[in-house]
Amino acid sequence: MKSKAAIHVEYEKKLIIDEINIPSPGDDQVIVKLFSSGVCHSQLHQMHNIETQTPTLLGHEGFGIVTHVGKSVTHLKEGDRAIVTWVPRELMSGRWFPPPGGATWNGKKLSGATATWSEDTIVWGGYVVKVSDDAPKDVTSIVGCAVLTGAGAVTHTAKVRPEESVAVFGVGGVGISAIQMASILEAYPIIAVDLDDSKLDFAKQFGATHGINAKKEDPVKKIIEITKGGADYCFDAIGLKITNEQILPATRGGGSGAENIGGMAVLIGMPGKEMTVDPGHFMYHQRQYRGSLGATYPDKDFNMYLRLNKEGKFPLDKLVTKRYKLDEINDACDDLHNGKIFGRAILEY
Repeated sequence: MKSKAAIHVEYEKKLIIDEINIPSPGDDQVIVKLFSSGVCHSQLHQMHNIETQTPTLLGHEGFGIVTHVGKSVTHLKEGDRAIVTWVPRELMSGRWFPPPGGATWNGKKLSGATATWSEDTIVWGGYVVKVSDDAPKDVTSIVGCAVLTGAGAVTHTAKVRPEESVAVFGVGGVGISAIQMASILEAYPIIAVDLDDSKLDFAKQFGATHGINAKKEDPVKKIIEITKGGADYCFDAIGLKITNEQILPATRGGGSGAENIGGMAVLIGMPGKEMTVDPGHFMYHQRQYRGSLGATYPDKDFNMYLRLNKEGKFPLDKLVTKRYKLDEINDACDDLHNGKIFGRAILEY
């Protein structure tokens, strides 16, 4: 079958919108006709990484209707509403990367295992999660990355409890999702850190109790001041070297003793290859540093997030602030790169 997609053909070049060919699904694959897709910052990393294999399809959070099902896929049927994600729906050991779906463009095989910047996608069935039929066609797509990444880090990696203090560096779609879940879990205080006052104000709509503009003051010192010693949990939803390094000293310190454990720094944003950390934070203060890579149980959590949205506790429609058509994907990428998007942007098909 034929479909239309955004294709990354060359390093540092604009995406091409063109027709692709999608084969019949293999035994473990499904084809989903997409209603919408999130626009995630990690896709910009791929576009600006000279090591990214091209041509490739991009996008890894989408929502649509299942149109074709491989014979070994048993949890889906044609007509199901489903989220396309990048986290396997069943627990796996170690990192595993399914092969590309098999789509082609001008006779060339296309890389990309999920590919939601496309009107239709062929994908491994383990990346497709059935949700309720009444899930909204537009904003449900961001559950597949922004929400699961931010909210999952708070819920499953940090396991935040009521009255524990939280600081979140970076208030894009992932950071806002972390803040919203921290608020649902009754954390306090919830501190947003960014370089834009208007984005800090936006974060307060989702439960942030304090905002720190890191252009104007030292966020580490300010977090220690607000929390009277350091946050229980600090999340880096940006991934820059400076924020990688700031989140650890911004947590509270512990000391000697089996139970005198310090706070936890949690890295969510895609990092670079180097950072400098004083090992004394680990030894003398028993602080912890964790990574969080899609910390979610998709079959259970996705429907929970949609229920919270329906109840008004996790308002996805407020989190989505810009909408684009597929032909406008380069505008969406430029706006994201230039910091013009609050929360999350989506493509609508």
